[in-house]
Amino acid sequence: MSPSQEPTEAVPERARRSQKLVKPGIQLRLAGTFAGLTVLCLLLQWLTFSSLLSEAANSIPVGGEYLLDLVPGLLFRSLLISTAVALPLTLLVGVHATHRLTGPIYRFESYLREVARGTQLGPCKIREGDAFGELCAQINAATEPVRRRAVQSSGASSADSSSQAA
Repeated sequence: MSPSQEPTEAVPERARRSQKLVKPGIQLRLAGTFAGLTVLCLLLQWLTFSSLLSEAANSIPVGGEYLLDLVPGLLFRSLLISTAVALPLTLLVGVHATHRLTGPIYRFESYLREVARGTQLGPCKIREGDAFGELCAQINAATEPVRRRAVQSSGASSADSSSQAA
């Protein structure tokens, strides 16, 4: 079985991340992009609805002028309510949606730091359902020689210290 086909082990339930903003810079930028798109959609909705309502007010034989006077205030309140509901919801969903992407990135960074220091001798593990399972397997394959050397050198140093003690 090739390294890219190796199954990645799931992290036990107790080791799961509870912090949703694991990589705040990336996550907030992506969520901000989602929020910007939402604002553009809301503005397009407001302009379209304003145009249609103005046309309807002009075609009404009686009271059209009164309706035209009310349109800006009604549309502005509608836009504020829609924005107050849509933006926080978009940001929350954006952070939650990016959690399965940025969590593994954070894990890979910390894992590689530990391997470089020689404190991590086991394979990299990410949560089941997270993105980048294949990348995790590739990281394990790439770090295997380094981890194997670290185990051998720690075994040799412990054998040296036990022979010195005798």
